[in-house]
Amino acid sequence: MSRLKQIQIIDTAIQSVASITQSQCSLSETDLIVLNEALERLQFLKRKKGKTNEQIRNEIVQVVALLVKFFKD
Repeated sequence: MSRLKQIQIIDTAIQSVASITQSQCSLSETDLIVLNEALERLQFLKRKKGKTNEQIRNEIVQVVALLVKFFKD
């Protein structure tokens, strides 16, 4: 996958998670912590150049795990 396509996907994920945190005033403190950590990981992933596909995949897996935790709890 090209770097441009990766950045577009990451941007969309950042916007989606950010919209959840901004539009849901009834989120618990734990939910906000989980979503903010996911946002931080996505923003780091967007800034970091030179990562291998494996490193990118691992970071995405961690973000998905955080989002599953948010939706499950």
